[in-house]
Amino acid sequence: MNNSSPIVVTGGTGTVGHHVVDRLRDAGRRVRVVSRHDRSGDTKTGPEWAVADLGRDEGIERALAGADTVVHCATGYSRRADVRAARHLFSAARVAGIEHVVLISIVGADRIPFGYYMGKVEVELLLERSGLGYSILRSTQFHELVAGLFTRQRRLPVLLTPDIRIQPIAATEVADELARLAADPPAGRVPEVGGPEIIDARDLARTYAASIGARKRIWPIRLPGRAFAAFRAGNNLTPERAVGVQTFSEHLG
Repeated sequence: MNNSSPIVVTGGTGTVGHHVVDRLRDAGRRVRVVSRHDRSGDTKTGPEWAVADLGRDEGIERALAGADTVVHCATGYSRRADVRAARHLFSAARVAGIEHVVLISIVGADRIPFGYYMGKVEVELLLERSGLGYSILRSTQFHELVAGLFTRQRRLPVLLTPDIRIQPIAATEVADELARLAADPPAGRVPEVGGPEIIDARDLARTYAASIGARKRIWPIRLPGRAFAAFRAGNNLTPERAVGVQTFSEHLG
């Protein structure tokens, strides 16, 4: 790896991506963030910016020019969008001579028949079959995602919670691992990472409500279907890889 070459980060303004950008820049690496909008501003003090649309296959080869490593954090929050964007990115990466693609994925994606998760498995397979050097890291849900589920219910008199357990992890800790992988040679599938605690969603809701001083009734709901049966079976958990440090309550604090 050439330390003078930029590391390209897709989704570099997202929940985990912006922390990856910060980690790489703190380590003295040159970073180029891919965005659909020109956010360059003052590039003397911030990362480089490249305007590209992964979904439409526009500007990607230009965004990758001169780079040897890509950290793919972008997500379209739908199966179809994620697979289409990945196909375009990996194709352009081969043309550009990219040596290493680091991909963030989800713990249990291959065990939970949920559309978004199934898309993550398709993206993993696309990368494995692309001929590119790669590292794939699976993570449990971020603290921000869990908190967001409750925040979106702030106008409701109750907090609706699925009847499942969750193992939330700090996005900063996942970013640490992604940045480390980007600095090393391709490692293939690496050990997944999970948060320090496996907690019933009802208890997470109580912790959230207490953190904002809200007295709300917690209303658990049992969602139907094979996907939520897989969640209830704990297929979203990785107790043997509870390597995270920050708890959900500490995140809220």
